[in-house]
Amino acid sequence: MTRIDVNGTTLGIESFGDDRAPLVLLAGGTTMLSWPDGLCERLAAGGRRVVRYDLRDSGESETADPQAPAYTLRTLAADAAALADALGGGPAHLAGIGVGGMVAQVAALDHPGAFSALTLVGTRPVAPGPVDADLPEHDPVAMRRLFARPAPDWADRAAVAGFAAAGAEALGDDPAAARATAARIWDRTPGTAAPVQLANQIGLVFSRLDCSPRWRERLPGIGLPTLVVHGRRNRFFPVGNAEALAREIPGARLLVLDAATALPASAADEVAAAMLRPR
Repeated sequence: MTRIDVNGTTLGIESFGDDRAPLVLLAGGTTMLSWPDGLCERLAAGGRRVVRYDLRDSGESETADPQAPAYTLRTLAADAAALADALGGGPAHLAGIGVGGMVAQVAALDHPGAFSALTLVGTRPVAPGPVDADLPEHDPVAMRRLFARPAPDWADRAAVAGFAAAGAEALGDDPAAARATAARIWDRTPGTAAPVQLANQIGLVFSRLDCSPRWRERLPGIGLPTLVVHGRRNRFFPVGNAEALAREIPGARLLVLDAATALPASAADEVAAAMLRPR
């Protein structure tokens, strides 16, 4: 684990594998712990240098003001390109999960020369907020359960982990895995103030970003080999969102997992094999 200065900010990164191997860059959603350790290890065993990183205002990356971010989605996309350049070794395979998948889409469109391939996990082709008429919305029952939970005491590690476990249950994910990950995120969060915890645990800072202009109409311009990965039982971004991405990005492959919203550790082998498959 280390930190690196790029694009006018400081990003927290963690590396796996041989520094001389082709680079796979994993954009967090919002923290790097959205990417299971086992997946990182399998990609590294497959001959890749794997670097996962925290987006701004999360984890080991620079935290400024999660309630009023002074950057945009396109800034986060530029961070990814600058990080790929700083790490060296030629164009990177860029992967983004959740909101990190939105970052990755815009990065591939705005900075195509920085990347050799694209993987989009559990994401959709539009910004937070109202979706296009042809895209499925969040599951309303799951959303009611999520927002009915009282906020925890953010200074209480166990309470925060329990809050995450309850949210995972509402989304159909593994509560035990979510509890463990939330505790790790809490340990890496710079303070217990609610806005900072919300940025780290829920990625709420992303909903405050300027995500204009729209990018969905530009997706046919992506010329990178692209893999779209999604859980069949994803209640937050139902699978129709992934199907739209795969239709609109030329030549994209779609891998639908027997999973919900989070990327489960049990899928590491299948996802790693798909990412390592020759284009």
